[in-house]
Amino acid sequence: MERERHKIDWWIKWASSIILLCGMILTSQNLYPINLMIHATGVLGWLIVSIMWNDRSLIVVNACALTLLVNGLIAYLIEGLQHG
Repeated sequence: MERERHKIDWWIKWASSIILLCGMILTSQNLYPINLMIHATGVLGWLIVSIMWNDRSLIVVNACALTLLVNGLIAYLIEGLQHG
């Protein structure tokens, strides 16, 4: 019996899902802004998978989520530069 080989999208979606769960844990512990960075990484992975699958609804959700998370990171950096 030959071992099943997974395609790259399988690895990306599972790694991204685990990363998103880690981001949720960080958010529940109010560890900001690292939670945004981890979430953005997981969402980017899912955006890549959704593009590979050509799944428009997942592309829209993940593109919007990534935009919002990156916006939050930029706002955090700007605030830090103004006060720091």
